[in-house]
Amino acid sequence: MTEKVSIFLPSLNGGGAERVMVTLANGFAARGYAVDLVLATAQGPYLKDVRPEVQIVNLRAGRVIKALLPLARHLRRTRPAALLSAMNHANVVAALAHRWSGVPSRLVLSEHNTISVVAQRERSVAGRIVYALVPWMYRWADSLTAVSQAAARDLEQFAHLPAGAVRAIYNPFDLQRIHRMAHNEPRHPWLAPGQPPVVLAIGRLTEQKNFSTLIRAFAQSRLRGNARLLILGEGPLRPALLAEAAACGLKEEDFQMPGFIDNPYAFLARAGVFVLSSRWEGLPGVLIEAMACGTPVVSTDCPSGPNEILEGGRWGRLVPVGDSAALANAIDAVLAAPRDSLPNVRLRAADFDQERAIDTYLAALGLPPVPGNPSRA
Repeated sequence: MTEKVSIFLPSLNGGGAERVMVTLANGFAARGYAVDLVLATAQGPYLKDVRPEVQIVNLRAGRVIKALLPLARHLRRTRPAALLSAMNHANVVAALAHRWSGVPSRLVLSEHNTISVVAQRERSVAGRIVYALVPWMYRWADSLTAVSQAAARDLEQFAHLPAGAVRAIYNPFDLQRIHRMAHNEPRHPWLAPGQPPVVLAIGRLTEQKNFSTLIRAFAQSRLRGNARLLILGEGPLRPALLAEAAACGLKEEDFQMPGFIDNPYAFLARAGVFVLSSRWEGLPGVLIEAMACGTPVVSTDCPSGPNEILEGGRWGRLVPVGDSAALANAIDAVLAAPRDSLPNVRLRAADFDQERAIDTYLAALGLPPVPGNPSRA
């Protein structure tokens, strides 16, 4: 009988952690494992990216906390070899459900952000309770992982865990799929041949992504008028960002926010520069995806991830968080430089190919690279 892996998430709404878990689910299935992708609510744009071999289990719970008992029942019924969860709210629910189910499945909890920063900014009572439970609940896991070395050390300190208790596993990226989708035509006139260069950013329109600093930086850029700014994504700060752009004197011919895009790689492959302006991250996957598309990058040196990905600035410019002038200067320098004088960022992106991450996650789950064949490398 094929060994089963269950992956638990709130939903497949358009976030980086959700994209990573879909990649892992597909990768485990491709290796020959039976995979249940267990969702508190089966919704979100990444549903269409799940391979047919992966079983989508809809707990129809709505809020994540309401998935507690349905998840425990699912574990008792299916008895998977391992349960993998991602994101702290889901991790706490997964730890409780695993304990209550009484099944011997190996439990692996994965942290996808810099937890100390996110916890400090949490304002809701429910959210604060979740973060208060992390130091206790995470100890129930058989293995803890984080998406970067810095995020792993941060989780150890936050949860009062011994050094080395959290394993850093870089996120998996299906580079072949990225390259294939990058060749599609983007549905935006600014990316047609012969148009001025585009400064591109991608992410949820939230405080974390700090797009207001990017808007101010673009307004300060010496190349303003000879370049355009596109921000892809949706979120609660859309009205505030549009107001910021208007206050900076940006017009629709300078700056647009087209919303969530199914294929951002076609945009990335044709951008003049990709900019990550975040206040904090875990391991910013979109930065790696931009590099996989061969796009020059500029990033804030936020906690955590960009410094590791760019190896201290070897592969792209790093600027202080919130410094719009430094960000403007870095954008100008990249756009003014001949493309062949910039680092070949595809070489660094190759280090994040999915096969390496899938092997490492399977090891954390206590499973061989291929079911029944532990000798395969």
